[in-house]
Amino acid sequence: MDLLVLLLSFVGCCAATSVLPPGPIDAVLGGNVTLKTIGASRDYNFILWNFKGGAESINILTASKEGVKVNDAYKGRANMNVTNADLTIGPLTSLDSGSYDISIISSTGTSVAAVQLRVLEAVSDVSIKSSLSEAIEHNSTVVLTCSAKGSFLQFRWFRGATPIVDDGNRFTLKNAEQSSSLTIKDVLRTDLMDPIYCTANNTLQMVKSLPFTLIVYYGPDEVTITPLNPPKVTSSKANLTMSCSALSNPPADFLWYRDQQQIESGPNVTLGVLQTRRFGNKEGNYTCKAQNKKTNRMVSSVPVSIAVIEPISSAEVSGPAATLIAGNSSANISCRVTGGSVETTKWLKDNEPLAPGGRLLFSTNMTWLMIDPLQKEDSGEYTCELINSVSKAKGSYKMVVNYGPELVAVMGEKAVEVNDKVALDCSALSIPRANFTWKFNNTITDVKTARYVIEAANYKNTGMYTCEAHNSVTGKTAEYSHFLSVKEEGALNEGLSDGAIAGIVIAVLVALAAAIALIIYCRQKVPVESPY
Repeated sequence: MDLLVLLLSFVGCCAATSVLPPGPIDAVLGGNVTLKTIGASRDYNFILWNFKGGAESINILTASKEGVKVNDAYKGRANMNVTNADLTIGPLTSLDSGSYDISIISSTGTSVAAVQLRVLEAVSDVSIKSSLSEAIEHNSTVVLTCSAKGSFLQFRWFRGATPIVDDGNRFTLKNAEQSSSLTIKDVLRTDLMDPIYCTANNTLQMVKSLPFTLIVYYGPDEVTITPLNPPKVTSSKANLTMSCSALSNPPADFLWYRDQQQIESGPNVTLGVLQTRRFGNKEGNYTCKAQNKKTNRMVSSVPVSIAVIEPISSAEVSGPAATLIAGNSSANISCRVTGGSVETTKWLKDNEPLAPGGRLLFSTNMTWLMIDPLQKEDSGEYTCELINSVSKAKGSYKMVVNYGPELVAVMGEKAVEVNDKVALDCSALSIPRANFTWKFNNTITDVKTARYVIEAANYKNTGMYTCEAHNSVTGKTAEYSHFLSVKEEGALNEGLSDGAIAGIVIAVLVALAAAIALIIYCRQKVPVESPY
C-alpha cells in the first residue's frame, strides 16, 4: 500500500486535474457532509481520499476494482459512492476541519484535487441584555449586548422589521466574535417603542433572539385642558367638567390651580368643586400641572379663563291695578328678578323695543318705567326681558287704557223707496265697547244696538236718525246724525245711470266699426267691369 501511495503521489504531481468544487465547504458540527466530485471518471483503477488537519496527511479510504477499503480511524464515519467518488463523513467533530484531497488514477492519467472543510458549531443561545432595567428619556444612555454561541458568527440588529445601523451619533454598533453591542445615547421613547431583535448567523444558520423591550420613562408632554375652549362665563347650573391630560410614562399626576392657588388634585375638576370653594362670579385663570415622578418633570397647561354666573330664575312684572283712563291717568310698570344676577334689562311693548322720551320715563337701573299721561295707544302688552351672560327671563303685564267714544259714524242708505228694507249701522272707537242709543227726530227710540233696522220703509220714516255712543267707564258720550228720505215706488229708477249710458255708447261704437269693416271687405271681393 505504501508503494501504491508513493506511486500515486508521483503520478499526481505530473497530471493534476480539479475534480472538486472551490472551497471552503461549511458543515455543522455533529452533522454529516458529502464532498461531491465534479466530472470524476468512472473508469478508474484507484481512488484515494486523504485528510490533512495538521502537518501530516491521513488516508481516509482507498477504492479499487476490488472495492472500497476504509482506514481504521474512519471506519463507521466515512464511505464513498463508487459511482461518482463522492465522500461522505459524519457525524462531524471539530477535528474534522481541514483539507480533503482526492487522487483518481485511471488508464488515461491521474486527477488530483483538494478542498477545505470547516466544521462549524451550530448557532445557539442568541439573547439580548441591557445595561439598564429602565431608562429616562433624554437622560439615559443604554447599552444592549447580543451574545450567541457558534462559529464564524455575524450579528445584525433590528427594530421591528427595520435594520438598525450605526449613525455615528446616537446609535453605535460594535461587534466581537461571540457578541455585538448596540449603544443608544440620550435614548428617546421612540427608540425602543418597537421590540428590538438581534440575529446571529454564519454561512449555514441564522438564529433570531427573543424580542427585547425596555421601559423608557418620558414626559409629561402636551398638557392640555378639555374642553379646549370652555365658555368664559358658565352657568352655575351647568354640568361642566374640566379634564387634564398629558403624554407621560408612567401616567402623570395632576394638580389644579386657580390664579396660582392650588385647588384640587386629580385629572378632573367639576363645577361643584369651584362652587364649594366659592369661586363664583369673579373670572379666574385655571391651569393644570402634570407631574411625572420618574422623570421628575412638571409641566403646566395653557390657562383657561372661567367665571361662574347664577342664572336668572324668572322676571315678575307688575303694573297699576286701578282703572286707567286716557288723558287722566298715569302708569308705573316695574320689573323684579326672582333669582340670579341681571346684567341687561330691556323693555318691549307688543314685542317692539321701548326707548325713553316724551311721556315715557325709565329708572336708572331700568327696573321700572312710567308713562304720564296715558293715551289710548298705550294699551298693550309690556314685556321686561332680563339678561345675563348665561340666561334670559321674561315677564309681561297687559295694560288696558280706557278711552272714547271717538269717531262715531253711521253707515246706511240716504234714500230708499217705500217698502224697502233699511239698515243703519253705528260705529265708534271706544274701550270698553260703547253702548248705543238711537234717536229719531230727537226722540229716543227703543233701539239699543249698533244696528237700526226698518223692515219696510214708509213715508213717515223720513227724518233724522241720531246714534248716541256712551262709554260707561270714561263717562263720555258722542253722537252722529244721519238723514233718511223715503220716496214713492220707482222714484229711484228714473233715468239711466252713468254706467248704463256708458254701456250703450260702447255698444253703438262696436256695431259701427263692424259695419265699416264689412263694407271694405265686400268692395275688395266684387270685380269692377272695365269701360274699355
